[in-house]
Amino acid sequence: MGKFTELIFHPSELRAIIQYKVFPPVLYPRDPSVESPTLQRCYELLNLTSRSFAAVIQQLHPELRDAVSLFYIILRGLDTIEDDMTISTEKKIPLLRTFDQVLEKPGWTFTESGPNEKDRIVLVEFDKVIEEYQKLKPEYKQVISDITHKMGNGMADYAIDEQFNRDGLETIKDYDLYCYYVAGLVGNGLTKMATLSKFGTSVLEEKPELQNSMGLFLQKTNIIRDFREDLDDNRSFYPKELWGKHISSLKLLADRANAETGTHVITEMTINALEHVEHVLEYLDNVSEPSLYRFCAIPQVMAIATLELVFNNKEVFQRNLKIRKGLAVKLIMESQTRTGVYNIFKEYVQKIHLKNTPKDPNYLKLEILCGRIEQVIEQHRPRTEEEVQKKEEEERLGTKDTLLLFGAAGGAALGTCVLMLFIAWLNGAQFNFSPKELIPVAQKGYFGSDL
Repeated sequence: MGKFTELIFHPSELRAIIQYKVFPPVLYPRDPSVESPTLQRCYELLNLTSRSFAAVIQQLHPELRDAVSLFYIILRGLDTIEDDMTISTEKKIPLLRTFDQVLEKPGWTFTESGPNEKDRIVLVEFDKVIEEYQKLKPEYKQVISDITHKMGNGMADYAIDEQFNRDGLETIKDYDLYCYYVAGLVGNGLTKMATLSKFGTSVLEEKPELQNSMGLFLQKTNIIRDFREDLDDNRSFYPKELWGKHISSLKLLADRANAETGTHVITEMTINALEHVEHVLEYLDNVSEPSLYRFCAIPQVMAIATLELVFNNKEVFQRNLKIRKGLAVKLIMESQTRTGVYNIFKEYVQKIHLKNTPKDPNYLKLEILCGRIEQVIEQHRPRTEEEVQKKEEEERLGTKDTLLLFGAAGGAALGTCVLMLFIAWLNGAQFNFSPKELIPVAQKGYFGSDL
């Protein structure tokens, strides 16, 4: 009943859901009838473990669909081991560091995950994932293996870092590095696949800061949103360099008495995340294949909408916040084109801008950042045909108005001269002189003396 009421109060979201159900924007529908039973099961595992990505992955171009799907499932398996607090450090660290090697071990499975690990099924049936991974093109296998190796070792480094496990992250540099290992590397892998398949321009690899920002923007938004969930698990990923300016302990933010201070911490975190937006938009502009563009864009528009939801929101410290399902569908429908994506970012950056308050110590800094992002959006946002025609019409009318203005000014000046001459004539002025007689008078008036 609650969700139905939400849709009644948000008719545009109801319309989007109906449109999505009746006319789903699928460029390349998946056909399970031509798939092996193990591949079908892999897609079932994908659906079981991903709420946001599963549908979009399955609509990718056939060239990338299976590779990206298996890439996601493999990293989900790795993440499940890293998150599982029931696995001893002695067993977890070697597993993380050598997880890429199990991709070459047909039949390998892992059944020792804790009973409450929601994605343990991936590891229990990992032999099916390995079987399908072996069927991929060698170049895609190499990308997946390389990223899995780097991510697993990065996770292991943090798992044995006593200071990190005791105090969390200290500096912004630490924060960026952690987000790189758990999300930025995913962007690196997808970028390599995009360039291998010729679905992205060379800019994507020439400017690594673009692909890194794709992962960091998502991860940082999730970290802001997941504060309470992480706190309940006795961990934190907010860097002390940001929150330490406002409060002595992160745990104090869970006290409603510190709610206003908490919103100041969120502003610090929001500014840090928003600094990736310009790179995100540039990255998307260099993805050339429509289904891959949608796959890359949808998580990013979800992230900017989520960032707006948590910004200046005291409830972040009490519960896990999520955008409405109807809004999620609306964002999916609106992000089919570059114009749509730019419009979404513009809308939510403006909403963050409007929620900013002068009481916040970083008020001016956020104002400037939002203004800069909006300016970039206006400079690069593709225009619809209707907008182009409107702009041309405005320019045409502007030129016409300028000519009319000059004409009116000239006419007024001429009219004033005629009126002054008429008044002078009424007062007895005589105009019976030769134009030659005016020359000495003009010279005297201009130079201030007779020549």
